[in-house]
Amino acid sequence: MNKQALADLVHVKLGGTKVQAEEVVDGLFDAIIATLKKGGEVSIAGFGIFSVKQRAARMARNPKTGEQVKVAAKRVPKFRPAKGLKDTVA
Repeated sequence: MNKQALADLVHVKLGGTKVQAEEVVDGLFDAIIATLKKGGEVSIAGFGIFSVKQRAARMARNPKTGEQVKVAAKRVPKFRPAKGLKDTVA
């Protein structure tokens, strides 16, 4: 499933136009991304929690040359599924 398929599902459920459905899906993703950029957490009951994790700087190895490369610290998005989602999928 992709973003367009989600917009189609919203369109079928809520009616309206497809453009409005796409705006709803885009708005949802934009809100999640904005919250994560601020370092916040998005919790959706029964689905899961989107959060940001700090990844420490580390040394890695270029597999082609074997040369050591320093990888800088960075923030990465993380998703923890809720128990209900895990139980449904399993």
